[in-house]
Amino acid sequence: MYSKLQYISQGETSEIQFQNIQNALENGCSWIQLRFKKAGYEELLELAGKVKVLCCEYSATFIINDHVQIAREIDADGVHLGLQDMPVAKACSILGPDKIIGGTANTTEDVRLRIKEKCNYIGLGPFRFTETKENLSPVLGVEGYEQVLSEFTSAASEIPIYAIGGITVNDINTLMKVGVHGVAMSGAITNKLGETSLIKQINSMLYGNS
Repeated sequence: MYSKLQYISQGETSEIQFQNIQNALENGCSWIQLRFKKAGYEELLELAGKVKVLCCEYSATFIINDHVQIAREIDADGVHLGLQDMPVAKACSILGPDKIIGGTANTTEDVRLRIKEKCNYIGLGPFRFTETKENLSPVLGVEGYEQVLSEFTSAASEIPIYAIGGITVNDINTLMKVGVHGVAMSGAITNKLGETSLIKQINSMLYGNS
């Protein structure tokens, strides 16, 4: 089963991105999603290659946000696709059937579509407002998750659904009780990577609710 904690990378430069990812891995994160919207293709390709080596050293799952061709070129574990990105079927044809393809969802209809597309996991959100993403979809909050997940009880057990968007450590217990498989976190981890016990604490909360 997929890790219950996904770290979505942050950083204004490739160097900062790499350092943040390395710190997350050193502190116990086993799933990395490389998200670097400001990078050009070649810069992202170079960074992805370095992160791939790093993730292999830590036996961590490595997903690339949006860039299917880069994921194919460096043989990443998979990609995460937004609702306006490449269709899942096309990404699968490029990467092959053994790669992980995750998809973003914001509504019940989106989740239904992602299930039909046979995504390997779904990132449902945003939970609350977050500055890490432009053109933010409507915020769900706890009630939004409850409403969506109540309609997909059986599907959720087969397709992991992650809460995403502005999530803090204090939200984890509530979200796990609602029924998500896990959480995808960015700023809450990036801003506190100096606290070496943070990821251990998060994992304890996530797996303690199993």
